Amino acid sequence: MISPGQWLIWWAFVATVFHAVGFFSALHAVLKCRTSEGAIAWGLSLVFFPYLAIPAYWAFGKDRFTGYVQRFKRHQQDHRQEWLEQVREAGAKASALSPDLDLARVGFERLADFPLTHGNQVDLLIDGEDAYREMFEAIGKAQSYVLTEYFIIQNDGVGNRFREALMERARAGVKVHLIYDELGCLGVGSAFFEEMREAGVDVVAFAPGGWTKGRLQINFRNHRKILVVDGQLAHVGGMNIGDDALGLNKFYGPWRDTNVSITGPAVQGIQAVFCRDYYWASGGKSIPEIDWVPGPDHEGPDAAVYVAAGPADQTDTGTGIFLNSIHTARRRIWMATPYFLPTAPVLSALQTAVLRGVEVKIIIPLKRDILLAYLAAFVYLPDALRCGIEIHRFKAGYTHQKVMLVDDQLSWVGSSNMDARSMDLNFEGNLVVFGERFAKTVEKMFNLDLQRCQRMKPEDCPTGILFRFAARFARLFENIL
Repeated sequence: MISPGQWLIWWAFVATVFHAVGFFSALHAVLKCRTSEGAIAWGLSLVFFPYLAIPAYWAFGKDRFTGYVQRFKRHQQDHRQEWLEQVREAGAKASALSPDLDLARVGFERLADFPLTHGNQVDLLIDGEDAYREMFEAIGKAQSYVLTEYFIIQNDGVGNRFREALMERARAGVKVHLIYDELGCLGVGSAFFEEMREAGVDVVAFAPGGWTKGRLQINFRNHRKILVVDGQLAHVGGMNIGDDALGLNKFYGPWRDTNVSITGPAVQGIQAVFCRDYYWASGGKSIPEIDWVPGPDHEGPDAAVYVAAGPADQTDTGTGIFLNSIHTARRRIWMATPYFLPTAPVLSALQTAVLRGVEVKIIIPLKRDILLAYLAAFVYLPDALRCGIEIHRFKAGYTHQKVMLVDDQLSWVGSSNMDARSMDLNFEGNLVVFGERFAKTVEKMFNLDLQRCQRMKPEDCPTGILFRFAARFARLFENIL
């Protein structure tokens, strides 16, 4: 039997260990956190409340995904220049851009680490039924390979149609590769993916939790949505795989989302991102054998580049996508996002854009999704409205799309939300398109959406002390929502 004195010695030992680990974790936070606010918050918590702060910090506090890009580049260095030369040659006939757009081009190319390509055909796919029909038709026509990567794949009607389409191609001898996010697909069940493996689909999990790989980085998520068929056609955007996008979820009701289909040399940049993710998720296996030569027909009207962003990058590419777009604007910025939780640099850039006469319209949902994210938005909405940013709340269901239109020739569709998670922690991807033709289709889509919105007024922001406290409290969690 343990005496009270022995219990006291034991707890003193445990407390000493926790405080020692907390102290050294605080030093790690001071060295690694990118902001002074983050360093102070984590440092004080780890020193004074180590029992709770230590597991929280090592699960959620890290903001860099180590070694991911560097290992892939070392592995593929010999082939990379060959791919880039083929892409540049395919898109060599380029029409001149205006000086403002040319500066934006340089920024996006550096963020993407891939050149802007010309001769693409980019088309909007609005809402689930049309998008899924074209996606499944494309998969069914695959002759050589299919690359798929999704944050969420649900075990429901659409999810099973997707699974059956991949298994059918695999049984037909087509090489089919699937990357799914381990956290995004939590609860789907291993049997869902095991059946695909048995049919010949190469399935790998992008596992930021990495419990099977010795990594403790569960705050990182692969939020990309990618489909590539035979290296010639790609689909990217905001849609996951599930019945929600068909409006079948009773909580959300009608679902508003946007994808794009693309043919042309920009597809090579999309599959390069897939291969980078595959290389890490598979534990360094050889990347799939795929075609790096763009198809013979690249006479499309659109210039495009796929800009992937994530915590593995040496620069803040997630924030850079927003800032490079906003600083380009001279007349208007229209945007749709399900979450309005802008980081300080992005909110400041939007406010500055308004001051120089740019029209800023942002569509957000009227219906709430994640309660904490809904509440935290009210920390930012009053300031945004006061400075002249127009907030339009979509009332015809739930809007999940992530789209931006800048002036008359620059637009992007992708997976990045306007929140700290997308900018700092998630692996995201956005197709940036230069060209008046595509911008006009995006403008038309926005005008239809705005007709189904309710413009927000300052008095629509609750001012009660309890609500304001709840909003401020919810904001504390914005980096892990």
